[in-house]
Amino acid sequence: MSPRESTSAERQIQVRQVTDVQASWTEQERGGSGAFTLQLVLDHGADEYVLRPSAEDADVLVKLLARSKSATFDMERKVLIFANLTIE
Repeated sequence: MSPRESTSAERQIQVRQVTDVQASWTEQERGGSGAFTLQLVLDHGADEYVLRPSAEDADVLVKLLARSKSATFDMERKVLIFANLTIE
């Protein structure tokens, strides 16, 4: 496969495996509220996507990531999909 074909094939991949998540919080204003970001590392660094959830959504997302055996991210629809969730 030529480099051009390889790049074209990678662009066609719309759903990627979440292989790592990096969470951060940024102060927006001294003494004010901040902003959470969750960086999704996809397919071991082949791509990435940054989510900017509210504090409440960030809490739920981190819990879902911890409870699922795997997660995928649909790049086109911007949907985070959790697989094999443990049910207590």
